[in-house]
Amino acid sequence: MAERKLFAGHAIRRLRFQLAVTQAAMAEALEISPSYLNLVERNQRPISAALMLKLAETYDFDPRRLAAAEPGGGAEALRRRLADPLFADLAIDRHQLEEWLAGAPDGAEAFARAYDRMGNAAAPLPGAAQDPGPQVRRAIERWRNHFADLDAAGEALADELRMAGEPYGAMAERLRVKHQLAVRILPAEVMGDALKRLDLHARQLQLSEALDPSARAFALAEQLAVEARDEIEALVRGAGLDRAAERPFRRHLTAYFAAAVTMPYARFLRACEASGYDLELLQRRFGASAAQVAHRLTTLQRVGARGLSFFLMRFDRAGQVSKRYAGASGSALVEASVPCPLWNAYDAFARTDETAVQLVELEDGARAFTIARCVHPHGGAPGGVRPRFVIALGLPAAEAGTLAAARGVDLAGRAAPIGLGCRACTRLACPQRSAAPAGRAAAGSERERGVTAFGFAGD
Repeated sequence: MAERKLFAGHAIRRLRFQLAVTQAAMAEALEISPSYLNLVERNQRPISAALMLKLAETYDFDPRRLAAAEPGGGAEALRRRLADPLFADLAIDRHQLEEWLAGAPDGAEAFARAYDRMGNAAAPLPGAAQDPGPQVRRAIERWRNHFADLDAAGEALADELRMAGEPYGAMAERLRVKHQLAVRILPAEVMGDALKRLDLHARQLQLSEALDPSARAFALAEQLAVEARDEIEALVRGAGLDRAAERPFRRHLTAYFAAAVTMPYARFLRACEASGYDLELLQRRFGASAAQVAHRLTTLQRVGARGLSFFLMRFDRAGQVSKRYAGASGSALVEASVPCPLWNAYDAFARTDETAVQLVELEDGARAFTIARCVHPHGGAPGGVRPRFVIALGLPAAEAGTLAAARGVDLAGRAAPIGLGCRACTRLACPQRSAAPAGRAAAGSERERGVTAFGFAGD
């Protein structure tokens, strides 16, 4: 697969300012021309592999910072924020946005943080707790949901455990020997609503019998994340989050490490490429659930060994989104407040044992191939509510040619036109429309009626 070009002029410019050197001085040190460095800093030239290595050698610069430090998540993420009706009169075009990122990356980052904190949510009630979700998601997307140190630590532990025998037994034995923790499977009525409990007094990791084998193995791997505590805490400290957001971010990193142990990066990527990213085969090979495999697919961004650019959304029947990861895809689809009803991902609720696939096209012409499947997370007490969600994976249509799920699909053919939810979509004459776009005046006539009752004034 061809490597995507990396534009990260803002990171080079920031490094130069921190070092207090001129463009000419840095260009001389890097053995390139000042004019070329100027183009790189202005994101008019990509970062070459040779320049990346020279930066690392000359300034002890970590190349991962090039991909991890895009202000505000990059141009597309800022463009989506600026689409808010609050900024409708400013008419900021793509050229201005690129100039802003190149000339004032810290200003763009400050805007993104302020908007995520306040601008895209209704004002909270006095004394109400603020939702840490946007902060946590921003911290994840800053790294494109790829944490190289955790992958390396998890892979090393997986290799060590692999030599000790069957994965579940090897993890249980490591917990017993190294951490003095016994693993006990207890009846569901004893555990009640809890699926997992760490009893330090009894030195036990207690698991409910309601958990299936993949969930039990993942729970053990999460407990073993104590062995990557230093790496996890360094990432939490570096994220600069509020205290309320630190806990869910730490929980995400713990689950990430668990996935790195149960689905080690190199082996998992080889299996993906050999099988055409066949989800069911990957589940069986790694003893993982559909949700675990789907989440892992969004993390495959190791330098020199990248997987495909998957994004992920998880939502319920009402369209309420509980997880969204753009990964390296940059897809605007993950920004939908409520997924478009024309997206056949909803069909997966009725086809619980099947995968729903679809070629879709957004308003800006971006095309994606999506794969959706219904999942049943483990509930609490017997007889209680059994939750159901759809996990929807997607990637740019241009990358989907090797997918097993895309066989027989004409990726250059007609795509379903979908939007980011009615309040964000400006497609005219959509018969499925349930509301006019935010900030658009209602329009209509008493003498005629179109395909939708929700007409609105155009630009």
